[in-house]
Amino acid sequence: MIRHRPNGSGHPYAVDTEQRSPIVPLVGSTATLGVRTDAEAMSVTCVLEWHGDDGTVETAELPLERVTRASRGRVEDGGHLASAAARVARSAGGWQVTTPALRSGGSYRYRFSAVRDNGATEQTRWFSFRAAQWQSRPDAVAVNGEASVIAGSTEVLHDGDRAWRVRFALPLQSDERVVGFGERYDALDQTGTRLDSVVFEQYKSQGAERKTYMPMPFAHVVGGAGWGFHVDTSRRVWFDVGASAADRILVEAETGPDGTVPLRLFTGTPVEVLHGFLDGVGRATELPSWVFRLWASGNEWNTQAEVMRQMDLHREHDIPVGSVVIEAWSDESTFTAFRDAHYAPTDDGSPHRLADFSFPVEGAWPDPKGMVDELHRRDVTVHLWQIPLIKMRPHPVGQAAADARAAIEENVLIREPDPRGGLRPYRNRGWWFPLGLMPDLTDERAARWWTNKRRYLVEEVGIDGFKTDGGEHAWGSELVYLDGRTGDEKNNTFPVAYAAAYGELLKSAGKAPVTFSRAGFSGSQAHGAFWAGDENSTWEAFRWSMNAGLSAAASGIVYWGWDIAGFSGYVPDAELYLRAMSASVFVPIMQYHSEFNHHRLPSRDRTPWNVAERSGDERVIPLTRRFVKLREALVPYLAEAARQTIATDRPLMRPLFFDWPTDERVWSGTQWMLGSDLLVAPVLEPGVESWSVYLPEGRWRDAWTGAEHAGSQSIIARASIDQVPVFVRAESEAAADLIALFGGIR
Repeated sequence: MIRHRPNGSGHPYAVDTEQRSPIVPLVGSTATLGVRTDAEAMSVTCVLEWHGDDGTVETAELPLERVTRASRGRVEDGGHLASAAARVARSAGGWQVTTPALRSGGSYRYRFSAVRDNGATEQTRWFSFRAAQWQSRPDAVAVNGEASVIAGSTEVLHDGDRAWRVRFALPLQSDERVVGFGERYDALDQTGTRLDSVVFEQYKSQGAERKTYMPMPFAHVVGGAGWGFHVDTSRRVWFDVGASAADRILVEAETGPDGTVPLRLFTGTPVEVLHGFLDGVGRATELPSWVFRLWASGNEWNTQAEVMRQMDLHREHDIPVGSVVIEAWSDESTFTAFRDAHYAPTDDGSPHRLADFSFPVEGAWPDPKGMVDELHRRDVTVHLWQIPLIKMRPHPVGQAAADARAAIEENVLIREPDPRGGLRPYRNRGWWFPLGLMPDLTDERAARWWTNKRRYLVEEVGIDGFKTDGGEHAWGSELVYLDGRTGDEKNNTFPVAYAAAYGELLKSAGKAPVTFSRAGFSGSQAHGAFWAGDENSTWEAFRWSMNAGLSAAASGIVYWGWDIAGFSGYVPDAELYLRAMSASVFVPIMQYHSEFNHHRLPSRDRTPWNVAERSGDERVIPLTRRFVKLREALVPYLAEAARQTIATDRPLMRPLFFDWPTDERVWSGTQWMLGSDLLVAPVLEPGVESWSVYLPEGRWRDAWTGAEHAGSQSIIARASIDQVPVFVRAESEAAADLIALFGGIR
């Protein structure tokens, strides 16, 4: 076996041994060409031909050297990706060679030959490329707006046949800060950094790795006159935000063959900038007020008995819960059938109804509908976990096999080029559910085919929403979607369509379109709620998550939350848990969750009672009760604030620069406005009893004591473990009621 994939696996941040790197080489540079072979290959050579546009042909034979095969996966510290990561971290069978310096004015053709230990020779097919170079082209950026691109900065990367990228520069003043780019964990202010916009599953440590599930090529430029921009493309874009040159933002974007990139420019206040952006990509619709109540989840709540036990414990401890998210409910082959259910597979992949199933009394889910009905009687909504793949490992049987056959026959899958010619179904290249088939949920017909298989869950079982997890599995620019467009243009749009498809299912059944996603892109604003993805239980991850929420809000995401105090690793200590719980009172979605730990003891659930037991801290349950009851009391305020956000585009969880864009002091700490009247300053460090809070211009009252403070100053606020510093805008008509509300929570 000898394999060369010019584009590699499509991993946006790793180069595979068997690919060409760079994929589009530059004139005057070199390219690395690689293959993967089986163990019987003793030597590999590459025949490289130069075909000049003038008809000249030159040939060179280049020997390859054996290298350790690069992995496109990661080795993690355990958890639900550990075994998958280990499979792709192996090393074997890699060979590479570096070309001579590349020329313009022609094309390169190459193929590889391997000599096996028995003397037999195996060859690949021919591959080709042209080296590209940057060329000045002022009209390559199609500008819509008043601000300007820096003159002379616009260039196109062209290989003589087609354009590949466009780059240009935008002005950046010394008093300006750049914020947005979707959900960003490392910092709110991105000035001085480099980043890009590609949807990616960064499992934990997003702030350190600077990769995100929900990028957007949009940003505010705050300070000075105030403006912003949106590179209006779904293709990948790279940004150098004053890192190389302090006076400019360098932008480089992939482009189609026409070699142009649309750029929308906005001027005005941050609200006006966000308004202009949302006019183009869509804005949130109002979700029911129950989304603001506590969401509870644990990946080991994988039986009806355990779900009800946890809900009973909430009631026993008088900690109100509004929603339960059940992740481990399905057989994890179909993601449509409850585990242990008995039913006859439909050979054509057609949907089931509830009557098609029987549920053994001794099974994991003896009465799903009865369970949902009982939870509804308790005023608890129910969400089920989903993944947008047909699982193909281990080899599917029963309904999973029928679904795979039907998906191919019905032509509802994303496809990829077949080396033998034509197209074949795309097989997931990521580390999670490897080789799974992926429905093209960007296509209306395919989305209906997929979601109709889940319709009985909504219409008959009574499910209220879906956790639309794992929207990051489309890897590769060469993927082919059902509308004929390819992965370079469509992959980033997949998670937007994924949430939209499930939202349409819910709406068609008379339900609110409540989806809970971690992946997204420009356009996700209109589709459901989001959480910040997978993180460890550390103070650092807590701080990263707050940055993520604020940057997402600045990018137009209204309904956002995170896994309170992290979902992975050791159970957080009582202080981290309570500080995170108190902060979560003041973010749009308040939810805790925990990773699957194979039911090993002691439990790693993030429930208040388990954290109390693990930590031995008897404050955990009563203080969590206090925080959750405060949240319950704030639900009407949050619902009205969300209505105002949707009407005005003033974010619900609002970075302070939205209200005070010229006040440099608002950048001094992690604070936000929640709605129009509450200023929140969460405690993000251990071992403190007081916390520095900046109060912007105006008059402010301590939400807990009613004490009044003048604005435009920093104060040291009391920050005992039982409260988070919160201040009420004194001029607000609701100030007295809010202070009374806080004072009434004991």
